[in-house]
Amino acid sequence: MIDELPLARRDLIAARLAEGQSVASVQLATEFGVSEDAIRRDLRALTAEGLCRRVYGGALPLASKPLSARLGEGVEAKRALAVRAAELIERGSLIFLDAGSTHVALVDALPEDFGLTVATNSIDVAAAVLTRQDMDLLMVGGAVDASVGGAVDAVAVEAVARLAIDLSFVGACSVSAEEGVGALNHADAIFKRAVAAASRRRVALVTNDKLGARSPYRIAPARSFSVFIVERDAPEAFVADLRATGAEVLVSGDPS
Repeated sequence: MIDELPLARRDLIAARLAEGQSVASVQLATEFGVSEDAIRRDLRALTAEGLCRRVYGGALPLASKPLSARLGEGVEAKRALAVRAAELIERGSLIFLDAGSTHVALVDALPEDFGLTVATNSIDVAAAVLTRQDMDLLMVGGAVDASVGGAVDAVAVEAVARLAIDLSFVGACSVSAEEGVGALNHADAIFKRAVAAASRRRVALVTNDKLGARSPYRIAPARSFSVFIVERDAPEAFVADLRATGAEVLVSGDPS
């Protein structure tokens, strides 16, 4: 239990929101050893100060960090997830890499000379793919949303719906067995659903901050994903709950 005065507790919550994290009332109440009503009062105060946006069950930062700002965060953890993910790639596949800093790391980890075609809606992912000489790039176009780091408008949705994707890596802002996989941006959530629908298999690379987080827009239930790849120190309870949905859960750093 963390015994903090209300203002100090509020400052800690505000700091997480400033870092681009979503917060959930139930989790905060447990962490700080207070009632959910107390947390809701904190969130109402932070909303009134213009520091967050209230959603059912918690709050969201007013704007997520742009992809360019996320590329330098958690580099080692993302690299470990990417290395584990690369083991899933089959020769001659059409794979889709959604906008996301972890997927930029995945480009470097992709196996060499596998005859891969990489489709993406992300400028940063596309730029990384262009540095490789052993794979083809298929760019899904449309109007680019700077907060997402890629195209997620109706043009992009229509384009991805025409693909027959062997394996997609879908970006997730939140993951739980109960709530499924979620996104912070409405248009992004719609685009991700289109990617999932066009894919034979769906994979999510999940850093620990996404486990149990809450998002206002649902992409899909957890059971619809083929594989989740989590960090080596991911909470065992979350991992067990995800496996109970029928999805395969792999741990970064574990042997194949």
